[in-house]
Amino acid sequence: MPAPLAVYRMTSEQAGGVWPLIAGNGLPPTGALLGIDYLSGGAFSVDPIGWTLQAVAGVTNPNMIFFGAPGRGKSGTVKMFALRQMAYGYRTLVLGDVKDEYEPLCRALEVQPHAVGHGLPARINPLDFGPLGNDWTRLPRAEAQRRAAMVFSRWLLLLRGLVGSQHVPFGPTAETAVGQVIRDLTGYTTGADRMREITIPQVWEALRAPSAELVDACRYATNQQFLDDTRPVRDALGALVTGHLAGLFDAPTTISVDWRAPIQSLSLSRLDPLGDEAVGVALTCLNSWGRAMTQLAEPGDLRIVIRDECWKQMRLGADAVRSLDADLRLSRNDGCIQVVVAHKPSDMLTVGDAGSQAVAIAKDLLHLCATKVLLGQDDQIGDELSGLLGLSPMAERIVTDWAAAARGRALWLVGSHSAKVQTVRTSIDVALTDTNDAITTSTSGDAEAASVAARRAGVA
Repeated sequence: MPAPLAVYRMTSEQAGGVWPLIAGNGLPPTGALLGIDYLSGGAFSVDPIGWTLQAVAGVTNPNMIFFGAPGRGKSGTVKMFALRQMAYGYRTLVLGDVKDEYEPLCRALEVQPHAVGHGLPARINPLDFGPLGNDWTRLPRAEAQRRAAMVFSRWLLLLRGLVGSQHVPFGPTAETAVGQVIRDLTGYTTGADRMREITIPQVWEALRAPSAELVDACRYATNQQFLDDTRPVRDALGALVTGHLAGLFDAPTTISVDWRAPIQSLSLSRLDPLGDEAVGVALTCLNSWGRAMTQLAEPGDLRIVIRDECWKQMRLGADAVRSLDADLRLSRNDGCIQVVVAHKPSDMLTVGDAGSQAVAIAKDLLHLCATKVLLGQDDQIGDELSGLLGLSPMAERIVTDWAAAARGRALWLVGSHSAKVQTVRTSIDVALTDTNDAITTSTSGDAEAASVAARRAGVA
């Protein structure tokens, strides 16, 4: 029998006046289930790759950026996203765990995080070839040239950022000299069948003691003229080779990324006493190395790259910002979901003077992330939310009022679609995604259950 329901007949214009508070449909129910959308009243699932491929709500890229004041559940939400995407075959790479927040999750998944610091065996060469260096001798000439161009472009961008972090300009003259050095050192200039892996100290030494061929290739009349013109760049690289990060990023890579594991993490917590600038330089090196590791992904090889505390890298200058900008622009080609984590949108404005090129590039980063997740913020942040992201007064109140009232609440801006989401976590999820203190105070039974559940997620 049909249910005795009242039936109303009207136009679409009239419907909005009769039921003014009814929201539209939510996003398609694809991807990892994360929580509840209080605007549509349904479940909320996250699928950045699917949204991009289907152009859902005008989404053009899978990049995501998370903003949230400390204690609002920002890190927990990011870890829940990574954990639940593992059931769909995604592998997560944490490029620079500054506070060891991902260590409990890694250990529950039976993965040993890689720690970078003085006195530790892990070494990372930011000038690593990555997968682009595989089977070099078997490549057709055109493909070899294409790969070489990709490698040299990434290296130049990294070296530009490292030199810029020392407040030294990296102009066309410096780029010509450094570019010629890396081509000579790898054997590309002489047409070698297999390119040699190089390190930053080798680049520095080649600039300190230039060969006659290098001086001539850079169009200098004398050796001394070359040394005089390249001294600022040489000194900047020397400060990295002999300074407080000596021995960490100036030798061949000693770790191996196991993409069969559900998660890999590189910890930088041991560098925290060296200050934000040292951590920022380390993040720049890791970003370049991480880009090498994720290039030439096989079809269906789904990856999430998490970049935490990215503001420390961005404050190194315009060239460091360009390095992050390049990673986000290549996300569609690499097939990666790039996740940027920051405290508040104004972090993008502290990378340089008002109106500077660095600030302009940093603002563009917001538009390179089609999905923006705004967790709870204090009231004084409301104005900058409206200014940078164009939020309406209602959306602003969601962030500063509703989202600030409980952990894990956020306004999700997915393309042109808005969702008012509460992340839902089980007791096992809490044990996996909370801070170290939460892990150590949990019961042994909860910890064992969390480990079993995490392993199942990784296997799935």
